[in-house]
Amino acid sequence: MERLDQRLTEQVAGAVRDAVRDEMRGVVNRRRRTAALYAGSALSALYAGAAAAVALGLALALALPSWAAALIVAALLGVVAFVLRRAARPTGPEIPPMPAGPPPGA
Repeated sequence: MERLDQRLTEQVAGAVRDAVRDEMRGVVNRRRRTAALYAGSALSALYAGAAAAVALGLALALALPSWAAALIVAALLGVVAFVLRRAARPTGPEIPPMPAGPPPGA
């Protein structure tokens, strides 16, 4: 009877282990797929932004010399980058640093 219990326990443990392993593989595959889709989305947005910048430069080049149009577009992109960088900074109160030693009076 003990041998049967041991064999049954091993089979259940193996089935659970295989099920957990398969589920983890599924989670990893879904996360990889999600990451790949986000990367593709970011790349598409980058190309769309570049196309918009080229279109703006070409439109400005109708009224200005090409070098001036390119300079204006570059300056605008620089301002956008600066604004986005400033917006990414945390705005809440800073977390104070940890004290170097024990609290006073301890």
